[in-house]
Amino acid sequence: MSDWKSVDFDFSGRTALVTGATKGIGRDISLAFARSGASLCITGRNAEELESLKAEIETLGRNCRTYRADLSNADECTAMAASFLGDDVPDILINCAGLSFPETLKEMDVAHWDTTLNVNLRAAAIISRTLVPSMAEKAGACIVNISSNAGVSGIEEHAAYCASKFGLHGLTKVMALEYGPSGIRVNTVAPTVVLTPMGRQVWGDEAKAAPVKKKIPLGRFAWPSEVSGPVLFLASDAASMIHGTVLLVDGGTDARLY
Repeated sequence: MSDWKSVDFDFSGRTALVTGATKGIGRDISLAFARSGASLCITGRNAEELESLKAEIETLGRNCRTYRADLSNADECTAMAASFLGDDVPDILINCAGLSFPETLKEMDVAHWDTTLNVNLRAAAIISRTLVPSMAEKAGACIVNISSNAGVSGIEEHAAYCASKFGLHGLTKVMALEYGPSGIRVNTVAPTVVLTPMGRQVWGDEAKAAPVKKKIPLGRFAWPSEVSGPVLFLASDAASMIHGTVLLVDGGTDARLY
């Protein structure tokens, strides 16, 4: 199966802000929006990677603005979001930035815990609250948070990561209640293991991957486009009555009790 599936959406005249845009799922989502006609605002920690992605987006004929930020820092979250306020305010926000420090609870580094919760959870809240007043002035505005099936089930050595993703699901529900009356839809996409370059590096060993795949009824991991497609759907008018939902993209994993 190809790692790119074309999606038949038209986001011409719309602008999407994608956090964590330079790697993995965020990069694929950014390019998927660009292929579908959207202008992009992208943010990440690496300036060179931002410029590289910007150039690729511009070769598709789309406008692209960049802002380098460390989203573990609350002030930088606010500054980044505020930088995109103006004549072309994003009407689509994709909170995709995320990280993990695998370690047992016994060995947990408190700094790792704080960084994980700050990037994976707090940043989405800060960025959203900064943009929402301006987004509310635009028809069809929406927010899609990128989570994980680690937000519905525990994973050994991922306490902080799971806590952040469970929290993101709760945040999505509250955002739906508070932002819905302003016309802003909010949803979450929660995938299983995704075969990004990093995912392939971690799970490329079939001996390691096989036991995990065995727990997935479809018997395989996801391709990035299988996350980007649902994200674009949720951002489109086709999902105009979908609000406050956590959409699992996990090959049926959550259907299994044991």
